[in-house]
Amino acid sequence: MGDASVIIYVVPAVAVAALVYAMVRAAWVKRQDAGNERMQMIGSWVADGAMAFLSREYRTLAIFVVAVAVLLGFSNAQVGGETNAFIALSFVLGAFCSSLAGFFGMKTATLANVRTAAAARTGLNTALQVAFAGGSVMGLSVVGLALLGLGGLLLAYTQMYPDSLVNETAMMLVLNILSGFSLGASSIALFARVGGGIFTKAADVGADLVGKVEAGIPEDHPLNPATIADNVGDNVGDVAGMGADLFESYVGAIIASMILGVAWFTGLDSGGAGNGMNAVFLPLVVAVIGAVASIIGFFFVQTEEGGDPQHGLNKGMFVSGGIMMAGAIAAIYYFIPQEVVVKDILSGEVATYGWIGVSLAVVSGLVAGIVVGMITEWYTACERKPVESIIQASRTGHATTIIQGVAVGMNSTTLPVLVIGAAILSSYYCAGFYGIAMAALGMLSTLGIQLATDAYGPIADNAGGIAEMSQLGREVRARTDKLDAVGNTTAAIGKGFAIGSAALTALSLTAAFLTKMGGKVDIDAADPVVLVGLLIGCMLPFRFSAMAMVAVGNAAQDMIQEVRRQFREIPELRPALDAAKRAESEERDPNPEEAALIAAADGKAEYAHCVEIATTAAIKQMVAPGLMAVLVPIIVGVVSVHMLGGLLVGVTISGVCLAIFQANSGGAWDNAKKQTKDEGHGKWGDEYEEMHKATVTGDTVGDPFKDTSGPSINILIKLISVVAMIIAPVLYAIHFGDEADAGGSTGEASIQPPAASATAE
Repeated sequence: MGDASVIIYVVPAVAVAALVYAMVRAAWVKRQDAGNERMQMIGSWVADGAMAFLSREYRTLAIFVVAVAVLLGFSNAQVGGETNAFIALSFVLGAFCSSLAGFFGMKTATLANVRTAAAARTGLNTALQVAFAGGSVMGLSVVGLALLGLGGLLLAYTQMYPDSLVNETAMMLVLNILSGFSLGASSIALFARVGGGIFTKAADVGADLVGKVEAGIPEDHPLNPATIADNVGDNVGDVAGMGADLFESYVGAIIASMILGVAWFTGLDSGGAGNGMNAVFLPLVVAVIGAVASIIGFFFVQTEEGGDPQHGLNKGMFVSGGIMMAGAIAAIYYFIPQEVVVKDILSGEVATYGWIGVSLAVVSGLVAGIVVGMITEWYTACERKPVESIIQASRTGHATTIIQGVAVGMNSTTLPVLVIGAAILSSYYCAGFYGIAMAALGMLSTLGIQLATDAYGPIADNAGGIAEMSQLGREVRARTDKLDAVGNTTAAIGKGFAIGSAALTALSLTAAFLTKMGGKVDIDAADPVVLVGLLIGCMLPFRFSAMAMVAVGNAAQDMIQEVRRQFREIPELRPALDAAKRAESEERDPNPEEAALIAAADGKAEYAHCVEIATTAAIKQMVAPGLMAVLVPIIVGVVSVHMLGGLLVGVTISGVCLAIFQANSGGAWDNAKKQTKDEGHGKWGDEYEEMHKATVTGDTVGDPFKDTSGPSINILIKLISVVAMIIAPVLYAIHFGDEADAGGSTGEASIQPPAASATAE
């Protein structure tokens, strides 16, 4: 059995390598052809709007970060041995790294979208390569900065507390301090997801309802004033927002598995090899292997003209997954012995695990992630039975379209929940709660390529918008639509994957909370206090979703009024709109007379007003949902730690189901609209016009489902679990302080100052 502690020095090196490669990929994207002057102008509008929003969002969040850091530092300094004020430093760095990853990813995405549109003029594979390269910068930035932050802090803290390498109580102190990094990442993730989601869906709903339904012009038409805001929203919501979301999952899974790995210390150290901390460092080993596997997988993403881009993306994913699986099993075999005796943190019973069980846990997480993605694809992809059922429902109107989409989303919760449940049970029986945490990490291990594939979607979507606004013709738009249709599916798969990983990560963080509470928390549903916590937890995702959707609705109303005002008051727009509508209804390019009217209105739409409306609404209305997620677990925990335990279970159960339902309903409605449009009059004849309007309504309802409230819920359940884990030492001091003074502790042995040389029992 080897010594895994050397990974402390390897992690920062691999992180730097990933960031360097991200810079190489970004430079390659920047060198690609950015198209003609009009394309570059539109691209600059989108880029400027996206960066302006991100700047305002980060300035607002900076106030929150500083305030929370002060509170964290002060409260933890009062507790003593179990934690200290350095947790505030970890929190600030976690927030900074998450924000920086979002900045890097979105900066490159806004460069890649116009270059993808330009590449689509020559071929499908060329456009795919540019879009995927832009997405890969997001994936590499998230993995690189997460590992750099975690690795750098862990290296510093183990130097400050050298006993942590050989003593479980000192290591728990280090990990308590390090967990602030996860809280910082979670805080940024929630605000980025909610704020970005409000922005993008306010613009999207306004553009769809007034542009497509009322005016009858194509999606992303330059005459629509909300078009630029819609394209900006794709970047701030689906690139920066998703990046922050999975950054937080990745960091949370690593830290939770490290904390739970401390419980293995005695069993590992009893072998006399001096490698008792291997279970603590193993998650970092797996993360490093996954990062390398992701980079290798990048080279296998390609397609042919007329081919299916989804196959090219899948090839890279499967190669990365295979390499990661083989590497992880080899590492586990090397660092974990055949038998380890561990005491269960809930039951207190002794169980024997080994390298085979840990390997199976990691593999179960990886396989569960793939299967959940495949299930999500089935429920949301074009030409699949669920989407076809929505299209058929649209033949009888808007109401039946909504009813069928809701039913598809509800049905879609069954199989993912069963798969996630199977992964939880198999990983638990293979390696206890540590196995569940390692399963979550296994699911997230190839995050680099998973996030690259997901970020590819909004880049392709933006490329289609730029192609439409630049009037590059139907052939180019057909290529970007093909990339965009795959992007919708990859985005839906990414959301399903994020929700699945959130379930395992939240459960791991809950187990870490219970570990820190030293077995003092009993989650017994027959206890009225716990039951109240369960009920509050089950309610929170619904309340949170309502707040997010109301915010989208309010912002969308302002957007709709602004677009209608411009259509009504700008004289050049009305005749141009009529000309564009005639061409669209007849499925042809505008004739010379129509083109002249459209050209006369070029640049008359006031895009900046719409961007400002969406920005102001997003910044203003993201605060309340974010504060609720942070404050509720603190308040409940102060009242009762048993109630808090119930809340953690309740919010995870209802949150996972509600998030899957919303994400898949929205994805299915979106692709039903796209497939109906592609089939057009050729298949549906005179029914097409009303069917298209009905599917647009479905997509509009689904927009906040799949891009605002749905994906934000998985951050909600993780953030609440992270907050509970962070405040566990403080809660222990509040509720069990007298016992601690009498010789009790948050664990089997009291956490001693770093210079102490106490040995593990």
